[in-house]
Amino acid sequence: MVYALINNTIASLMKETTKDSALEDEALYGMKVEVLEKVIPGWYKIKTHYRYTGFVHESDLLFDDDKINWWDKAPKMTVIQPYADVLSMPKVQGHHLISLTRGALVAILECADENGWIKVSLCDGRVGFMKEKFLGDYITQWYKEDEDILRQSIVNSALSYMGTQYRWGGKSPLGIDCSGLCSMAYMLNGVIIYRDANIVDGFPVYEIAYENMKPGDLLFFPGHVAMYIGDYRYVHSTGKNGSDGVVINSLNPNDSDYREDLPKILKAIGSIF
Repeated sequence: MVYALINNTIASLMKETTKDSALEDEALYGMKVEVLEKVIPGWYKIKTHYRYTGFVHESDLLFDDDKINWWDKAPKMTVIQPYADVLSMPKVQGHHLISLTRGALVAILECADENGWIKVSLCDGRVGFMKEKFLGDYITQWYKEDEDILRQSIVNSALSYMGTQYRWGGKSPLGIDCSGLCSMAYMLNGVIIYRDANIVDGFPVYEIAYENMKPGDLLFFPGHVAMYIGDYRYVHSTGKNGSDGVVINSLNPNDSDYREDLPKILKAIGSIF
């Protein structure tokens, strides 16, 4: 198998091999992807680690076996700041190397200094500095035994995108869609769920009864998915006029943030627990 690293802030996974095509998904900096085939000059079909496929332009990919092998073994952290700069020196006057979004990965070279600057490596080998507070643990495993803590952490991750504009196929604080929001909230906590608004065999989400719904569980509507956060409320990314992004609505008709159209077409509740 052939692999590559995402070497741009955001790599667009397109439906077809053209930048004018519909956006299917976004892969974030530092993610390792499987290269399935070179379709036409400049364009590759790739598969992400969460098993989503699309067409990516070669300018977003790093092909270098030595760098990929090093990246696999390097201790990494995840960007948790919505948008964070990597600078050439540990001071605000440093030259800007790249800006990364929440969910991007960097390799850690040294512990933070007394001013909170941490030395990092980008996947192409460039060395830079970021504020330690902009980074969080790179989590790749989860445990059902930690249910209460994990549920709250997943909800907090979803809420961290509040106010983000709606972007079809988006998966970052620059723009995100409904399933991008839910899948990223889970991924940041080490859980890989299906990227789109469906319950699919082979992924950990399964259908549960409405009365068993708890914070962190998913609400599935036709072509839409939201996350339950408790007290009859849910967070979701919606293109509905007046919302236009990540907002909170209620299932309770007595609440001021009740959205009348969605509760009528709720088709399933999904949980990993």
